[in-house]
Amino acid sequence: PGACGTWRGGVGKTTLIQKAITVLQSSGLPVDGFYTQEVRQGGKRIGFDVVTLSGAQGPLSRVGSQPLPGKADCRVGQYEVDLASFEQLVLPVLRNAVPSCGLRHRVCVIDEVGKMELFSQPFIQAVRQTLSTPGIIVLGTIPISRGKPLALVEEIRKRRDVKVFSVTRENRNSLLPDIVAVVQSSRS
Repeated sequence: PGACGTWRGGVGKTTLIQKAITVLQSSGLPVDGFYTQEVRQGGKRIGFDVVTLSGAQGPLSRVGSQPLPGKADCRVGQYEVDLASFEQLVLPVLRNAVPSCGLRHRVCVIDEVGKMELFSQPFIQAVRQTLSTPGIIVLGTIPISRGKPLALVEEIRKRRDVKVFSVTRENRNSLLPDIVAVVQSSRS
């Protein structure tokens, strides 16, 4: 159960997710999870980092990185995905997303379920598990389909217990109240 945003790159979806996290936390809902953010050097994007809500941070991908010897080549465009770093940061967060004693609900932020993240089979399993766990409300992002559909993304998009918002530059500032309302109404 939960809310997912679809997006094209550069529309401000991570900023929207961060604002939603702040509002949800201030309303007393426990929130955990992760988001991805651009890494820039000299004004140029050189990759993406994963940032957990507990403050841990590490590389998701970098431009032109070469895979380590014996490691699979996980590449999206010019970015080489650092699967080990991604899994080390994200899997514990998803596996520990169960509601605590006395709490009926908690929010798990998954920003995002995209091509880079989907190189990880354990991540795919953990996302499915999180979506199926009673008491967990997922606030996540999925990409707009372009080209070949991504199986897990389509599976999420088609779930009856998921509300999908399309995030654009034009609507990103007005969506926050709607997203928060859907997440909060998922508690009942």
